[in-house]
Amino acid sequence: MNQKGISEKEVLSVLNAARQKDTSYEKVLSAMCTMPHPVAVKAHLQFIESNLGDFGLFPGTKELEDKVIRIMGDLLGDSQACGYITTGGTESNLQALRAARNLSGKKRPNFVVPTSAHFSFDKIGDLLGMEIRKAGLDKDFRVDIGSVEDLIDENTVALVGIAGSTEFGSIDPVDKLADIASSHDLFLHIDAAFGGFVIPFLDKKYDFDFSVSGVTSITADPHKMGMSTIPAGGLLFKEESCLLPLEINTPYLTIKAQHSLTGTRSGAAVAAAYAVMTHLGREGYRKIVTRCMGMTRRLVEGAGEFGIEPLIDPVMNIVALDVPDLDEVRKELRGKGWFTSITRTPRAMRILVMPHLKEETLELFISDLGACAGRTYR
Repeated sequence: MNQKGISEKEVLSVLNAARQKDTSYEKVLSAMCTMPHPVAVKAHLQFIESNLGDFGLFPGTKELEDKVIRIMGDLLGDSQACGYITTGGTESNLQALRAARNLSGKKRPNFVVPTSAHFSFDKIGDLLGMEIRKAGLDKDFRVDIGSVEDLIDENTVALVGIAGSTEFGSIDPVDKLADIASSHDLFLHIDAAFGGFVIPFLDKKYDFDFSVSGVTSITADPHKMGMSTIPAGGLLFKEESCLLPLEINTPYLTIKAQHSLTGTRSGAAVAAAYAVMTHLGREGYRKIVTRCMGMTRRLVEGAGEFGIEPLIDPVMNIVALDVPDLDEVRKELRGKGWFTSITRTPRAMRILVMPHLKEETLELFISDLGACAGRTYR
């Protein structure tokens, strides 16, 4: 730290220089986050000092969090669901599996996830001292139910289903997972960190949430397709009793106990989530998802014109393209400013069609993809 302070002008100059080095979302096709809605930004700034880690000091912000949880619960099949706003999907998934472990009381607990699960579950297994067992996938990259059943034993405490997988956007057969969980008296967690703000607004209906009997908890992130500010994840439980294993006494705060993982929690992110959800409403989100799905179909169509096909028909706004000479093509596209990513198995070019993507930018990407793949774009 410098001995004497510098002027605000100098500080802002340094910050502006640093910001210029960051990537604009314009050509980013690899991120699950997007530009937050302007109303979310305004709300975030208004509540910038609010700390929900000691919500007795911020009762108004706490009321907003309760409203956000009710809104999300209603969206995900149960307006009476409980929970809290987290820092994101990793924390939400961690807390859900922690609750499952603590409820079970088993000394050598394990949990079963699809191989398509987000890498956060590997962290979770390590942090919680739980064995992670990975089930295989079917031809549509959804979890194979038979594989799940084969991995369950007397030490299994939870099953995990994915509603909108990170790599393929696939939605696991949650109803079948729920049947297995119920028959074995297991906790069933659904990771809908990305899909939670997409699937309810698709033309096709999917049963993936609390409307399915047997689902215990759900992760859904407002800071992804919910278009809120970072960090705003969401963890919801079907029953309040699932929160109790997460409780810890807080003797020197204005509240008696916390259920969250982090001590200090951003009230600004909660206010932002409330603002954008109530401002957009279901109709607004449906328009956003419909637009993204329209561009997703256009991407598949455009890539198909020069022989590049998706591994599966996109379920949501995530596309895995089977691109020949994948590494070389991605390198060439990166030279043109495009950020794409890859799937693990099988390897393919992974593209997310997020709200920040403009139609004309998509057309430019399709053209560049064709050129880099050595084909003429028609």
